Amino acid sequence: MASDGTDIAVGEWHPAGSSRSVHARLIEDNDGLKALDQAGCELAAGVFAAVDFSPRVGAIPRRAEFPDGSLFETTDNDAIDRFLKGKGKTNFIHEWERFRPRLIAFVLATVLCGVMIYRYAVPALVEVAVLVTPPIVPKIMSASTLETMDRTVLDTTALATERQQKIRDGFATIARLSNGGEGGYTLNFRKGGAIGPNAFALPDGTLIVTDELVELAGDDTEMIVGVLAHEIGHVELEHSLRQIYRAAGVTGLIMMIGGDIGSGVEDILVQGAGLLTLSYSRAAEAEADRHSVELMVKAERDPTAIARFFDLLEKELGDGADTSILSTHPGTPERRKAILDYAGALRARGR
Repeated sequence: MASDGTDIAVGEWHPAGSSRSVHARLIEDNDGLKALDQAGCELAAGVFAAVDFSPRVGAIPRRAEFPDGSLFETTDNDAIDRFLKGKGKTNFIHEWERFRPRLIAFVLATVLCGVMIYRYAVPALVEVAVLVTPPIVPKIMSASTLETMDRTVLDTTALATERQQKIRDGFATIARLSNGGEGGYTLNFRKGGAIGPNAFALPDGTLIVTDELVELAGDDTEMIVGVLAHEIGHVELEHSLRQIYRAAGVTGLIMMIGGDIGSGVEDILVQGAGLLTLSYSRAAEAEADRHSVELMVKAERDPTAIARFFDLLEKELGDGADTSILSTHPGTPERRKAILDYAGALRARGR
């Protein structure tokens, strides 16, 4: 029978390579550790330095592995911690778990790092990505997006051919004066369905105008042309491409924290469906508004036409708040005033 020594903890002992268990207690005997059965017989022994203790993780049972490969397992984590602490060993993982202020500081540091990446790194990377993007990429994005929208929310236009042609003729007068030229843009008509009266541009110069917007405008073709000039501005200023890359960057940031960074970013970049949920910033909308005014002035058309569009939204659809019913066109009243002011300034300069 072995010497009793000083008790450390009670638990189960498992022979090396076996699932058999024996109720046992772990004791310290001189400079060594022993596992004893209920009768006090020695089951395993080893010097302290040769016995490997598993770290504490929550309430998971702790294991002490003896040199012969046998294991002593116990749920009395506190007893093992007290013993190891007396031997000058500290369980750093458990200390971090217990000391919540440090954990809170770590979480705050992680959040701050994420905010800094979002605020500074993502915008910088977006600009680099826009600069190095080959022309084929916007074409792939746009084709995929239009295909997705046609399959899910859009439908075949019901507009009369004559009405379509009148709008196309007006559109041609501004498109040929744009940086991309008339050949750089493709105008498509669709029934909007759930998205209602709207017009939007895809990164490669594909423009979509809904039947509902045309019907809302009535006989005011000039208004529709002004809206399309605004969408040309989004393309020429590469707002859509920036929004896609920003969405991909934010998705990547989230996935870096949560895991699985691969497929999510690829879905946004290649499938393009992420465009449906993107909205431009106020700065981007203001730039596109000014571009519409400038392009309409060049074409000797009414530069305030798009302002009438916002008038119509406010009167017919009750869109007088700071956020428009169109997710891609926020701030209707303020923008209408800014457009009129800018058109007046251009006229005063004789442009």
